[in-house]
Amino acid sequence: MTRLSTMPSIREQARRALLLIGAPAPARLVVDVHGALFGGDLSRSALAALLRDEEREWSADAPPAYSICPALQADLTADRGRLTLSTWPVAGRIAAPAADALAAVVRIAEFVAMRESVGQTAAALLRGLADGVPGGPEAYAVQNPSALADAARAALAAAPATQVPEEIIQRWATLDPRQRVWGGPTLPQQRRGPA
Repeated sequence: MTRLSTMPSIREQARRALLLIGAPAPARLVVDVHGALFGGDLSRSALAALLRDEEREWSADAPPAYSICPALQADLTADRGRLTLSTWPVAGRIAAPAADALAAVVRIAEFVAMRESVGQTAAALLRGLADGVPGGPEAYAVQNPSALADAARAALAAAPATQVPEEIIQRWATLDPRQRVWGGPTLPQQRRGPA
């Protein structure tokens, strides 16, 4: 007897969480957001396996509509600690951890604020996210997701602007299709000569 599952695939669960987060995110945050707001069976080990499978099966001849892939560092190499969607523009795939975290808090808190009630797992997620926002614990003390979003938005506005230089975007355009998704080649480290 075959059992049909209505549960979205791991890939679709990761995509859903990343779309909500809207910025390069650590696997732990992707899992926490999906578990707290959508349910499902997404785990860090499942995400790691998915990432390996996506890279192994990716083909420039028949690229998928989207891939779950690593974020990019400023030198366009893969930032294996953070995930993004291949469909995001290069500027949205380059990790800026502090700004990305604040932008994610704004989006997640606003999403939760639109719900009729805040469940225990969503409240726990927001409490954890509030710790990374200046004034966040105080703003969320009354369990008001909108106040947390406002605090994160204010912190984001006060943070130094993180704009991707045009030369990085131009360099990304010169990479082959695989490197655009999975990151460019790592430049070798210079060896030090004798002291």
